[in-house]
Amino acid sequence: MKQTQTRRLLIQASAVALIAAALGGCAAAIVGGAVVGGMVATDRRTTGAQVDDQNIELRAANNLSATFGDRAHLNVTSYNAQVLLTGEVPTAQDKQLAEQIVSRVPSVRAVVNELAVMPNATIEQRSSDSLITAQVKAAMVDSSDIFANLFKVVTERGTVYLMGRVTRKEADKATETVRGVGGVKRVVRVLEIVSEAELYPAPSPQAPASAAAPKS
Repeated sequence: MKQTQTRRLLIQASAVALIAAALGGCAAAIVGGAVVGGMVATDRRTTGAQVDDQNIELRAANNLSATFGDRAHLNVTSYNAQVLLTGEVPTAQDKQLAEQIVSRVPSVRAVVNELAVMPNATIEQRSSDSLITAQVKAAMVDSSDIFANLFKVVTERGTVYLMGRVTRKEADKATETVRGVGGVKRVVRVLEIVSEAELYPAPSPQAPASAAAPKS
């Protein structure tokens, strides 16, 4: 119970931080990765992969901001070097350009371009999305069979994107949980689906000990 309460407090604090970032109106924001900083035990990425993802997000965000400034609202989220682009851009050409910029960042292996060609989301919409993200995390924490920190959660105009390295069962349960959160319009899974055997490989059988040589 105490652990659950602690996680809830961390999630509430992250919601405040996310709303503050939205109110700041940054052209290129980094959303999703470390919204619950203290809960790292269940992250299935290696430490090196986590550092690489942070570097990808920072470099991509800086490059996008230098190109687009305030005329676009761009979010960059990386998981195992697969990058999710969300937000709004003025034209289809800008959408393509943003993808090209991100794909040139070192270590990026794939880009999922979910940018919408439309005016930038309002401050009210971004604040609402931040609250939905926090509520989704809270719903996952409350679920008895979901490890919340397995998932990166990004919300854009009511659409929730899930990233992570999970089993089919975990993905389906998380999707079901997210769909039950108020304000969620759609769930998009940008997940790496793995088997139980990949996550928990059986130990290799040990070779039998050689028989001791008989004493003379």
